[in-house]
Amino acid sequence: MKHKDAKIADNDEPQHQLYEAILTLKNVDEAKQFFEDLCTPTERQAMADRWLVVDPIKQGIPYRTIYEQTGVSVTTIGRVARCLAFGLGYNLVYERIKRKIQSNKKKG
Repeated sequence: MKHKDAKIADNDEPQHQLYEAILTLKNVDEAKQFFEDLCTPTERQAMADRWLVVDPIKQGIPYRTIYEQTGVSVTTIGRVARCLAFGLGYNLVYERIKRKIQSNKKKG
């Protein structure tokens, strides 16, 4: 969102506070409650769509096939793929979840 006041626009503190707030969430139910208050249904769906396509991209499934299976636009799929190739966030979380799933399989 653009701010009229340049001091607010250049200040990273509000984003930092948001990330700190997210780190206080203790479980999926708390996360759901927080994000339902924080984001519109459309914003939550957009984030969910992006996350939905991470695994198929990592598996090397063609974009068109991912689109056909999920309904997520090829543009969004391409954006996520670029983040996977050049960013850090998706990969960090994806690998942590993958390790957690593997650890749970060994325990169970």
